[in-house]
Formats: sequence, C-alpha cells, structure tokens
Amino acid sequence: MLRVIQAGLGRPVSYPVDPNAVFEPGQIAQIKQIGNDIVIGVSDGLAPIGIIDDIKTTAFTLAVIDEIVIIEVPTVFDGYNWVSTMVGIGELDNADIVQNSFAASIGGLKLNATNGTLRVPVGFEVNYQTEDSATPNAVRVITRYAFRVPNVPGEDSTQGSGRMTVWFTRGIFSTDQFETDVPFQTNATLFVSPKGKLTTALTQQGQPGVAMCITPPSAHNSVLEFVWF
Repeated sequence: MLRVIQAGLGRPVSYPVDPNAVFEPGQIAQIKQIGNDIVIGVSDGLAPIGIIDDIKTTAFTLAVIDEIVIIEVPTVFDGYNWVSTMVGIGELDNADIVQNSFAASIGGLKLNATNGTLRVPVGFEVNYQTEDSATPNAVRVITRYAFRVPNVPGEDSTQGSGRMTVWFTRGIFSTDQFETDVPFQTNATLFVSPKGKLTTALTQQGQPGVAMCITPPSAHNSVLEFVWF
C-alpha cells in the first residue's frame, strides 16, 4: 500500500519494468540493466531512485506491529527463577509469516512461520503471571512481523503496459511496506533494505538515506509515514 499525502507539484513517472521483479506499492525502485535494456526494478538499497506505485505480486502482505502473545506453561522454581517444565505453544493472530520479518521482545522462542505459532522450550524462564495463578506461569512476548494475506490473489498492474510508475520528487507518503524487524522513531533517517523496503538499519556500506520518519508504525496504526528526500 502507498498513500500520497503531499507531493507538491511533483508527478510520478512511468518506466519500463523489470519483467522478473516482484513488488508492492510502497517498495523502493532502482534502475537496472538487462542485456541492452534499461529497466526499473526493486532496489537493493544501494541506488534507490523513488517509490513504486504499481503492483506485481502473487500475494499481498501486511505488517503487524506490537502484537502481544501470552503463552501459559507449567512451571517450577529452580532456585533462581520460575522456568517451564513442558513445551508451550502460542498462536499469532496470523499465519504464513514472511521470512526474516519476525521480531520479538525476548529471544529463545521458536517460530513456525507457516502455522504462525511460537514454541516455548523446556527450562525457559517465564516472565508473566496470569490473574488465576499464584506463581509466574506464562511467557509474555511482544511481536512484529509481516504476513501474506490469505485467500486474496495477487495482481499485476504492469500487465499490458510493461511499465512501472515511480514517485521520485520530494513529498510525504505512507506505506505498509517496511521492515518489521527494526524499531522506528520520529525523525529517524530511513534507508532501503536489500528487499526494497524502508528500514532504520544501515545494512550495507555506502547506503544513502532516502527519507525521514514522521510517524512510526504502531499497534493502532501499522503504516509508516515519511518524508521522501
């Protein structure tokens, strides 16, 4: 999803699209060369030129920010901490999690990306006590991730034209196409990840800053609002 909030006098420009590219609106574009042809595809973060305003994908994705999961487990006091005595399973609100998009407030939990479940291993230190328990008996974890929307087929808006629309002038935009495994703060400089999504992490040497975060994504509003430089 891409929403144009304020683009001034700027207008998007249409370019020949990389036939092998897969993208959603809000990802970042980059010039590429295929044989003798100059085309536009998804940026790897090193030479971004603008914001994609077309779609070519087999499945839509959405971001989830600060989803809380509470996993109850049998526990015992080991002399230092309350720890689990059996494996515990907790369910995320969604399944089919996008690879490498998952982030959690505590480590050591195992994610099943296909089913959207989290597993607490035996001997894991618990950090939460439910109202009906006299002792700590659960793991409380805050998660962030992106997932593929079920039962909604993808789309190719470049079919027929073979061209991609790109915003490259300064403006204010919002999108749900950002990396969920990093935190965002107001006024933070934004870079482009190797997957063509906005991030606060500098993942490669020589990456340029392309935008500034205005409103970070949150549990109540899972889109990123930013100023494109």
